[in-house]
Parts: sequence; structure tokens; C-alpha cells
Amino acid sequence: MKRYMLTCAILLGAVTGGLAASGYRLLKTIPVGGQGSWDYLSIDETNRRLYVSHETKVDVLDLDSANVIGKIPNTLGVHGIAIAPELGRGFTSNGKTDTVTIFDLKTLMPIAQVSTGKKPDAIVYDPITSRVFVMNGVGNSATAIDAATGKVAGTIDLGGGPEFAAAGSLGNVFVNLEDKNVVLRIDSRGLRIEDRWPLAPCEHPSSMAIDRANHRLFIGCRSHVMAVVNAETGKVITTLPIGDHVDASAFDPATGLIFNSTGEGAVDVFHQDSPNEYSFVARIPTHPGSKTMALDSKTHQIFVPANDSGSFGILVFGR
Repeated sequence: MKRYMLTCAILLGAVTGGLAASGYRLLKTIPVGGQGSWDYLSIDETNRRLYVSHETKVDVLDLDSANVIGKIPNTLGVHGIAIAPELGRGFTSNGKTDTVTIFDLKTLMPIAQVSTGKKPDAIVYDPITSRVFVMNGVGNSATAIDAATGKVAGTIDLGGGPEFAAAGSLGNVFVNLEDKNVVLRIDSRGLRIEDRWPLAPCEHPSSMAIDRANHRLFIGCRSHVMAVVNAETGKVITTLPIGDHVDASAFDPATGLIFNSTGEGAVDVFHQDSPNEYSFVARIPTHPGSKTMALDSKTHQIFVPANDSGSFGILVFGR
């Protein structure tokens, strides 16, 4: 993942301007330390922890104290982290070893490793089936793992390169195929593809968030738009302009805000006026290259990774 350098003075100057429209501002920077690339961030709201993938390990932060409290080592090429709070287990997708590490949410100690397809990337937990779905970026497949036993339940041929995934409320998992410009609806019980929906005019879909109550998908596309998709019919309801190199989207049900984090150094924010109507709210300056993000629905804060002058940390934005 390409990273850019920016001085703290420039960063703070950019971040403090132009946030009045959304009310979001930079609240603090959490120093994490270390070097190397990063990818997905994931939040365990039950245990109030933030998991940050950090190349060969996962850094673990306490959300309320903003302190680094531990790490999960030996997760080479880690991309994503999935959380199964009711089982007390977490799961990391390790892109360089073609494995998933299962770890204990309380102790952070590894429990087991599970083999997957080639280069596991996005990973999502489906509470309806208690299965973890791992999207194999090079294998063009999804590995389904029983979260309680750690056993592989099956493998699904996706017919393209998966990028981001989300679990619905009706026993479905949705995944973008970035190279095919489609989104798949997977039956998470039967482990089969139910639908393959085209996303035009969205091209290269790279991120995804979901409104489970209204059955809407928010898909960030590298063609500089966010597509709003009906998760029951596959219809593209509308598209809205966003910045370059989007890699994370998030939906806050309490506020109706949709966030899209882009590599050009901004989070584009929209409001859900109704399930079929959306309006632009604000563009929040972050940091060039900081294209991933996580949302804490309790505090409504967003967390964005940044590497400034070789020092890795997390930018926290809120009202």
C-alpha cells in the first residue's frame, strides 16, 4: 500500500479547516508507533477495542482510553479483522501465508490457524450463520469458516477478484468483484451465489457499507462515485461523487451519515434523507494515503490511520 508523507503542521492546518458543515473535527491523534503498511481497521464495540492491521501484526487499542493495549503477532500480510463477540473470538486474514488466525478477544492469544484460498483479504463475520467469510483476492474465491469450531464449512468460486464484503440481516453476505464491476449476493447458509448484480456506472468497486434496516448497500467505486444499491433487488438507486482511491465506507444508523475514506486524503460524507434520497454533507480532510477507516457507532467517531514522517498513528474525528 503506497503511503505519503506530510508534516504535522500541514496536516493539522488542513484538518482544522472546513469541517463546520458536518461538525466533524480532529479530536486527537493516537500514537501507535512502528513502520510498515496498514490495511483495514475493525472495531469490537462490545469490548471497546480497535483492531488495526499493521503488516506483520495487529495493533489493539482501547477505544475509551485511546491507549495501545496489545498486539496479535505473526499475522504476516494481515489485511482484515472480523469479530464474533458472542463467541469471544476474532479472526485475521493473513495475505502472505494464506491463513486465518483465530484469537481470543479477551487475552488476544492465538487459538488456531485455518488454511484459506490464495491471498485472503477482506473478512466478515455473519452472525446469522455463525460463519466467517474470507475473500481470497488472488484465489477468486470465498472460504467459509465455522466461527465456533474453526473448521472450513466450504469454498465458493466467485468468478472474479473480491474486494470488500458485508453481512446482511437475512442470511446473506455481499461482496464486490472489483475486476468485474459487480456485487454478489451469497447465501451464507447454502454457500452459493444467489445473484450477480452489475453496478454501472460504478467501476472498480472497492469498499462497502450496509444499512441492514433499509436493505441498502453503499459501495465506494474507484471511478469516483459512491453507488447506493438496493440489497434486495440489486438496483443501483443513485451515485454520488467522491474522491480518488476510496478503500473504506461506513454507515452510522443513528445519524444517517455515510462516510467514504479516500486515498487522496479526505473522507466524503453523505446523509441518508430517505432510503432512496441522499445529500452531500461535507468533505473531511484527513491525510494523503489514509484510505481506510473504522466507525464507532457508540461515539459516532471515525478512526483513520496515518503515517506522518515515519510515525504511525490513528487520527480520531468526531463532533
